[in-house]
Amino acid sequence: MNDTPLPLSHADLLELKRWNTPTIYNGWEQITARDAGRECFNLEETHDFMPQMGPMIGYAVTVVIEPGNPDHKTANTNAWSEYRRYVASMPGPKIVVVQDLDKPATFGAFWGEVNSNIHRALGCVGAIVDGSIRDVDEMTNAGFKALARRLSVGHAYSTPVRWGCDVEAFGTPITPGTLIHADKHGFLAVPMEDTPRLLDAARSMDSFECQTMIPTARNAAGQSMETLLTEIDDACAQFGDLVKAKFSGKAGEWT
Repeated sequence: MNDTPLPLSHADLLELKRWNTPTIYNGWEQITARDAGRECFNLEETHDFMPQMGPMIGYAVTVVIEPGNPDHKTANTNAWSEYRRYVASMPGPKIVVVQDLDKPATFGAFWGEVNSNIHRALGCVGAIVDGSIRDVDEMTNAGFKALARRLSVGHAYSTPVRWGCDVEAFGTPITPGTLIHADKHGFLAVPMEDTPRLLDAARSMDSFECQTMIPTARNAAGQSMETLLTEIDDACAQFGDLVKAKFSGKAGEWT
């Protein structure tokens, strides 16, 4: 029997895209067996160069680059075509995760206007580039979102070196096919075993906050400080009870 979870439906992905990445993390934290304090999210700072586009969600396709090394341009003169065929063969929506071997240096951008339009045509919605990008306005016009370390003027010797392999981006290992949710806060790489319960968990955690602590804090006007503090304590306890009942005893952020 194949126990590999099926990809989420398009409807599920659309719902997950409605929340920011921290909200998705809050849900994921409750259902995962991983160390939610150290694993599966970017450990290094990212920069969202299209925050106005909101969150993106998709399945990872991966590529390794080294724009500072001119040898790669002649090592495989068909690399771009082979890489694009790999991207096209994978199910979408897709997010390209790019590992730059020049790190911590940055010699050139693998990503810009042309790559954004091509990858959009191949079913990709954005990229996470542990290196640089360029043509930010043109990328935005193409409807292609990117998180990266910085911007660059040139492309140096950019060419695909390896693809469809495990990579590391912003201190986080990424396997092809991993579900990724990303926005201006960073990204969450959801382990395959956690994807079936992710939507329900995120929806529940967001609802629990809206039922308890947030309305209590917003109804503070006219109350004494002692009354307010007591009501916040009670709301936090109510939140904790809801979380524990839903997730078999696991505590929430505020409990």
